[in-house]
This record gives sequence, structure tokens and C-alpha cells, in this order.
Amino acid sequence: MAVAKMATTGKIKVLIVDDSALIRSILKEVINSNPDMEAVGAAANPLQARDMIRTLDPDVITLDVEMPEMDGLTFLEKLMRLRPIPVLMISSLTEKGSETALRALELGAIDFLPKPKIDISEGMREYAEEIAEKIRAAFQAKSGLPRRIAPSAAPVESLPELGSKFKSTEKIIILGASTGGTEAIKEFLIRLPADAPGILIAQHMPEAFTKSFAARLDSLCKIKVVESQGNERVLPGHAFIAPGHSHLLLKRSGANYLTELSLSPPVNHHRPSVEVLFRSAAKNAGPNALGVMLTGMGKDGAIAMLEMKRAGAYNFAQNEETCVVFGMPREAIAVGAVDEVVPIHDMAQRVMSRLVQGGARSIRV
Repeated sequence: MAVAKMATTGKIKVLIVDDSALIRSILKEVINSNPDMEAVGAAANPLQARDMIRTLDPDVITLDVEMPEMDGLTFLEKLMRLRPIPVLMISSLTEKGSETALRALELGAIDFLPKPKIDISEGMREYAEEIAEKIRAAFQAKSGLPRRIAPSAAPVESLPELGSKFKSTEKIIILGASTGGTEAIKEFLIRLPADAPGILIAQHMPEAFTKSFAARLDSLCKIKVVESQGNERVLPGHAFIAPGHSHLLLKRSGANYLTELSLSPPVNHHRPSVEVLFRSAAKNAGPNALGVMLTGMGKDGAIAMLEMKRAGAYNFAQNEETCVVFGMPREAIAVGAVDEVVPIHDMAQRVMSRLVQGGARSIRV
């Protein structure tokens, strides 16, 4: 009866998988308080969830990590291989062990949300709006799930160094991303040569994860990747990721670019915000900037990316086919902020080619 009801109401069907009866109860309450979604089932472990998936056909699954019978990561890996369904990780381990969260994203989870450290009951209710938004984002990702960041046929290798082809240290890459962005950013950065221009990145991510995310990327890439501490000189071969607690901005000091952190209020409900970063690039880098908008829900950064273009920047957006959620790129394209629309596995090549070639604008899809 639940499946038939959901088919007629059009609500997002959510299956909760968590070994805590309290968490299952609170998540049911939170989900059912939204008119566009319904908790159609709750499982205490992955074995129960497996049977419920067959009978309830959920649109989205919320999944804990530490559970009896089978841990969440093992279940996630099996699920993505056998029957891909959008998964939102909600677990204390996604904060205590951020490597676990990053591994979940690599395995195919759409996003993650840490459980509160104290007063779980009240804390989870305070997360109610964020939980609902992340479920909606996961649901939007459903149609694109099987093709998550389709890899290119060739092995992942970084591009050759620019060397004598490109001498300027003025150019700078400004990148924004949200849902699905951790894997997209990795796909982009891992291909860049060691002498790529300096890069500033705003990725919507909780405070507990950005340092580990930067360290993970640093271990994989030829460029140096760090969580920004503020007031760093932005040099070629270095990428700075906004910490989860602050906006990241680009500022100018004489002939140098520097990073700047700000605790000013969230913009578009986000801190760090892509809008804040892109606007600072429009103001302080102008035609020396190359903008890159990757996968994400919402419109954060679209208007500021247009400001970058009007200031002379050349901008790229990830194409719909390789986005987990084609929200932020679509909004940037819609306002006329984008010069090229590119699959994620070609993004590094196109950005580096633009640095070498320069030339007139032309929209390419």
C-alpha cells in the first residue's frame, strides 16, 4: 500500500537505516514534517534494509556507518554495485572519522551529515532543515546516479607542465562546488600539472571535514593542496580549500594574491559560499581569473560568476551528464556567466588549454 500511495502523491520516499531507535524515530519525525517527502520505512541494520528496498522501492536512503550485522560502508558498496540508490550518510563517524565520510563519497554516497556530538535528540531536530535539503538534493541526483563522474577511457594522468608555454604568475583559478563536489574536485585537481596557476576552492562542506579533504587531495595530486589558514600567498602549484567555518576570499597586496578568511554571515545559506569567493575574484583578479563551477544543488555563485565574466574572466561549468546535481552549473549558464560547458574528466585539459591559447570567447558544449 505504501508504494501505491507514494506513486500517487509524488512524495520523495525515504528509507532510514540506523541501529539507534531514537535516531530512527527523530528522522521519521523530521522527514514526515516536510510535505514533499515521507519516511516509508526504517531498518535497524543493512539486512533489514535489503528486504525493505525490494518492497518499498525508496527514492533516497539515509544510512548510518556503525551498525550490527554489516557496517554502512560495506552495505553502501554492495548497494552501489547491485542497485544504485541515492544515499545520504548520517553518522557520528562521518565527523569523528572524516576519512570514513570521504570514503563513503568515493563509494557513491551523495552527501553526508554528522550526528550532533551532544544532546542528539535536540541536535537532530536543529538539523531538520539541512536534512530535508540534503534529501532533496539526493533525490535530484537520482537520474544521474549510474553515471557518477564517468571516467575517461585513458588512465588518470596529470597534464604536462606548462613550462615555457606560460610564464605569467598572474593567472588564477577560482572554483566552486557543492553536492557531489568532493569527487569532481578530485577529478579536476588530480590531472593538473605541478606548475598550474594558484587555485582557490569553495566547497560546501562541514568544518570537521575540510582539513582531511585537503590532505587527501594533497596525497593524490602533483600540486600542493591545503585547507586555507588565511593570508597565504597564492602561488602557482598551490590550491587552497575554504575551511568549513569561514568564507574564503581572494585579495591583492601589491603584486601578490593572498587568501583571506571571513566569519561574516552565510550567503545563500552557506559559509563558505561560492558567491563570496567569486565576487572577490571579480574585484581583485578580473581578466586574470578563470572560473570553474562544478556540480552542486542551488544557485550559490551564479551571479558572482557573471560578475567575474563582466570583469574579464573566462568561465567554465561542468556539464549535466557528469554532474551529480546539475543545479549550480545550470544557474550559472542560465544567467550568461559561462563560456564553456565541459565534462568533468575534460575540465583540467580545457582550463590548461585556455591558459596557453587565450583568444576570443566562444560558448562550447
